[in-house]
Amino acid sequence: MRKKTRMTIRAKKIAINPLQFVQTEDGWIDPALAPPLPERLKIISDAGLRAVHADVPADMTAAAYGKLLADHGLAPAPGYISGPLPEDDASLRAHLDKTARISEQQAELGLSTVFVATGMSKEAPRVRRPAVGAESDRGRLERVRDVFAKMGETARANGVAAAFHPHVGTWAETEEETRFILDTVPADTLSFGPDIGHLGWAGADVPGLLRDYGDRVAALHIKDYHADVAARGTAEDLDYRATVLAGLWAEPGHASVDIPGLLAELPADFDGWLIIEVDRGAQDTAEESIRLCGQWAARQTH
Repeated sequence: MRKKTRMTIRAKKIAINPLQFVQTEDGWIDPALAPPLPERLKIISDAGLRAVHADVPADMTAAAYGKLLADHGLAPAPGYISGPLPEDDASLRAHLDKTARISEQQAELGLSTVFVATGMSKEAPRVRRPAVGAESDRGRLERVRDVFAKMGETARANGVAAAFHPHVGTWAETEEETRFILDTVPADTLSFGPDIGHLGWAGADVPGLLRDYGDRVAALHIKDYHADVAARGTAEDLDYRATVLAGLWAEPGHASVDIPGLLAELPADFDGWLIIEVDRGAQDTAEESIRLCGQWAARQTH
């Protein structure tokens, strides 16, 4: 049998979304906890990483943000757009306005991709019962699909591909929901931006998804997790935060996910972004967690 040609991982296409800075004691995240941006960027750069998830602060222009990254030896990598499922025309318009604004910023930063996801709150049904497709409803799923399609059209108008990002705790969580959305929205409207950790936690066949939709993967989140913790969380009916606090997440290469094996499922010509994202660092400090992420990134290209 002919051996499959593997994609080439390029150091400049590995980035980090440093959620370690904003993790809370109750298993959630709070952006208010983040240190000043220059301090964060220095820690990321010192860890040997070359790019960071783009998130332009409200008080900065995209140009000023891009310059600050460059001053720290960092490039911007695809950012993230999410929000509650719109319930009426006004909330949909606001959501699409947000999509337009952020996708314009991404384009100004020279990016061609942005992740798009549905939001979640601490009391959401799928946060109370995560990773099992709780309260599944076909009508709601079709609404979610339609919102993603509109987000894709809005981002595309700015020259940016919207990459659909399934996420535990949201109304687009399971493999079945992922396939439905990708199968019913044209590829030129919606790309795929999987999170290998969240899909795995939800019990998806992640290798199968990467094989079946590999030509639509524009970027992906690299994540590692402890499969035994995920299984225990489901068996004991733990909520999202309790599962996280039980030690679900780990730095890449330190838990259960066969990351090289999953990346091998991508097309040989894949040249999208690999964005490391540790939802809750397993180390004593954010700095140490990010340092381990940098070490993982360095190993991929040597």
